[in-house]
Amino acid sequence: MTALASGRVGAGAARINPVTKLGCALVLSIALVLSLDWVSATVALLLEIPLFLAAGLRPRTFLLRTLPVWIAAPGAAATIALYGRVGGEIHFTFALATVSDGSLELALATLLRVLAIGLPAIVLFVTVDPTDLADGLGQIAHLPSRFVLGALAGLRLVGLFVQDWRSLELARRARGVADQGRLRRFAGQAFALLVLSIRRGSKLATAMEARGFGASNQRTWARPSTLGRGDAVLLAWTLVIAGGAIAAAVAAGTWNFLGR
Repeated sequence: MTALASGRVGAGAARINPVTKLGCALVLSIALVLSLDWVSATVALLLEIPLFLAAGLRPRTFLLRTLPVWIAAPGAAATIALYGRVGGEIHFTFALATVSDGSLELALATLLRVLAIGLPAIVLFVTVDPTDLADGLGQIAHLPSRFVLGALAGLRLVGLFVQDWRSLELARRARGVADQGRLRRFAGQAFALLVLSIRRGSKLATAMEARGFGASNQRTWARPSTLGRGDAVLLAWTLVIAGGAIAAAVAAGTWNFLGR
């Protein structure tokens, strides 16, 4: 939050409305899920490079934030290579695992597709402020304000879980009930955190209801959420990426609708 406010992290992406980022991520995901082929995923990755550069993330920040995707993509590809659809020449067989030309091609397509979907999603949302997202969903997407504000309040409480867990751990150690049995200690502490979370959520719901957050009439918003030129540019480039990836796969003859 501090880095976001100071503009040091993703200053370019921070100026885009969160609703636009959500829509762009959805468009890319749908376009790349329609076909399991390496051509569309490769074209999408290449066209996404300007998006990564325009986000304004430092190389170290980009690598750290996208590290889960870089780990998950090879893992998914390895699974497909061993247990994917068999086709063409068979290179290796062991028990249920069979590596063939067909499974290797599917593994490459899976690797590229996970990267093409996961990387832009993280880059787009790395600078999203929950309050800005709630404002956009309520004012631009016109979602019910009770749902939006309730979700925002719940999301704000997620950050307190770590502090509550640490406080419970220290309190249990002070009482001498957390010295033995790691699994038993974890189960007891998790149950205590669940009880604490339910109590806090009930109090928050009562407080929000008392302040009129549950009213059914049209509400006002403290901060207006608007769309600008940057949102139009990002959406247009997203459509170019999606259309270009699909067109390239169809032209190359690798289009495989829904993996059939």
